[in-house]
Amino acid sequence: MRVNISDIQPYRPGAPGEFPLYASTVEAGFPSPADDYIETHLDLNEHLIRHPAATFFVRAGGDSMRDAGIFDGDLMIVDRALSPRDGAIVIAVLYGELTVKRIRRRTGRLLLEPDNSAYPAIDVPAEADFAVWGVVTHAIHAMERR
Repeated sequence: MRVNISDIQPYRPGAPGEFPLYASTVEAGFPSPADDYIETHLDLNEHLIRHPAATFFVRAGGDSMRDAGIFDGDLMIVDRALSPRDGAIVIAVLYGELTVKRIRRRTGRLLLEPDNSAYPAIDVPAEADFAVWGVVTHAIHAMERR
């Protein structure tokens, strides 16, 4: 899954977008009547963005991360303040090209692994022009695809 640098959008703090958060839960099993009670208002910035100055947004392209729940066209929230750990999904730049992959350390090797068995892992040599731009913290996608 490759990403164009021009598609990266920095986080711009502004007026918080508040949405109603209902006190009752919605059952995923047997349906029950919902309460008509709004507990509070939910600011998505508080839940999705931990480090505003280090956060950017980028759209995913392709299907190499579909088994991780990242689909073509999804909006990814990326935090540059987080240190990538083994198994984290990252935005990486390898030889000048951006990609989103799972970072892995295996027996002294660094790999960028897709979450789709149709794609091979990318071996990152020690001398490679490589950097991690940030850790993907969330992917936002529509439940109904167009």
